Amino acid sequence: MTDLSQTPLAASDARGRVAELHAIREQVRRGPSERATEAQHTKGKLTARERIELLLDEGSFQEVEPLRRHRATGFGLEDRKPYTDGVVTGWGTVHGRTVFVYAHDFRIFGGALGEAHAQKIHKIMDMAIAAGAPLVSLNDGAGARIQEGVVALAGYGGIFQRNTAASGVIPQISVMLGPCAGGAAYSPALTDFVFMVRDTSQMFITGPDVVQAVTGAQVSQNGLGGADVHASTSGVAHFAYDDETACLEEVRYLLSLLPSNNRENPPRTECADPADRRGEVLYDLVPADGNRPYDMRAVIEEIVDEGEMLEVHERWATNIICALARMDGQVVGIVANQPQQLAGVLDIHASEKAARFVQMCDAFNIPILTLLDVPGFLPGVDQEHGGIIRHGAKLLYAYCNATVPRISLVLRKAYGGAYIVMDSQSIGADLTYAWPTNEIAVMGAEGAAGVIFRRQIAASDDPEATRAELVKEYRSELMHPYYAAERGLVDDVIDPAETRSVLIGALAMLRTKHADLPARKHGNPPQ
Repeated sequence: MTDLSQTPLAASDARGRVAELHAIREQVRRGPSERATEAQHTKGKLTARERIELLLDEGSFQEVEPLRRHRATGFGLEDRKPYTDGVVTGWGTVHGRTVFVYAHDFRIFGGALGEAHAQKIHKIMDMAIAAGAPLVSLNDGAGARIQEGVVALAGYGGIFQRNTAASGVIPQISVMLGPCAGGAAYSPALTDFVFMVRDTSQMFITGPDVVQAVTGAQVSQNGLGGADVHASTSGVAHFAYDDETACLEEVRYLLSLLPSNNRENPPRTECADPADRRGEVLYDLVPADGNRPYDMRAVIEEIVDEGEMLEVHERWATNIICALARMDGQVVGIVANQPQQLAGVLDIHASEKAARFVQMCDAFNIPILTLLDVPGFLPGVDQEHGGIIRHGAKLLYAYCNATVPRISLVLRKAYGGAYIVMDSQSIGADLTYAWPTNEIAVMGAEGAAGVIFRRQIAASDDPEATRAELVKEYRSELMHPYYAAERGLVDDVIDPAETRSVLIGALAMLRTKHADLPARKHGNPPQ
């Protein structure tokens, strides 16, 4: 194939010039060579344009600067000036709404970032912020273009600055479809959501060779920074999929749940699931015995529209669930303890996971529903030395700072500081409900009786019988289901089967909620 980017144009009339234009555009569309495309496919990866076609509505893509070429010289660059400079940028629609996108083209300079490459990305990011529309990056690049030196590094600085400026203003989604090493990994970390594809995408600051040289540890690229590692161990990736097609389809689904920007509400849909549908199955899903585990996902699926939800960070910090779903067609963010994992306690990772999710919901006008069944914070030396105080405070800060509609529902246990942190009425929840199985207290009855009646139990002729009697007394006096409601700390105790209709009615009432925070430059959240 003739490389028109290196060939002088010779046509002298309009038709000839148009023919040349079409020839150049065709070359841009096809990429550097069939061989390069085949090599990309051999790795199990799609090309940049194939990915964009999967992401956007058919025929909607409008490219920006497809004819851009670098101006660098030295190290052979003056003889290699391909169109696009290794990144495809533009906008299109997803479900009819405008979305901006840039996609690294690994076939050109390995997708490495140079000056022109960076300027194209800067421009599309500026356009997304100005237009108030989501930005999706399809990442498959080898990092900074070494031949261009510090200019390439400065290009990353411009991306990071724009990621930060756009934070909380427009949704930013990073889709990792190839390698992402060194400082380049900080751009995805600054965005709202990170998607990864198993086996083909990796993220790390220092690669396996450096790790081995410095520490002596041998590790593969996937073992160091693959999709499963970041989805389950580090928490860097929110979602992980087996192939690019499934990954990009889920990106489309996520975009359907998010507003275009922070000045809009999430899109509503028509709902065929009756708002007043009773959930009799909830009687059996949640055991009255607070020591018996159950799957909180089943509860969520029962109360949301059509049982559909998109769980965020599904495999990381599994003792808490963060999910987006719809109730009567309205998008809600759900934070829920998961009794199947660590009895649903809050720990360092769970606190961080939920705090970030609450902040995202608040930034994008998504009401927050909190489902409580929490025995407290996880005790232990590792947790205390790891900073559970400051990490737990992140979740507390996120809830206290949120101005979107906030509804909490206590299913069973809600003990101690964890009860307060999980959006209790005392920190600003708009409405708080409870099931008749709720136990809201400083701690469990056994522990409380052991503290309050320690001497009385020790002096008894039958300590165990005395302990059992005092535990029963404490539970009946301070932990009965209506204790908090009698004191105005719970707005109502509801029939579990009516949960869906009660929550939908509350969300409808709160839809016009307006709240202002005190004037300030920004808060200083716990780190």
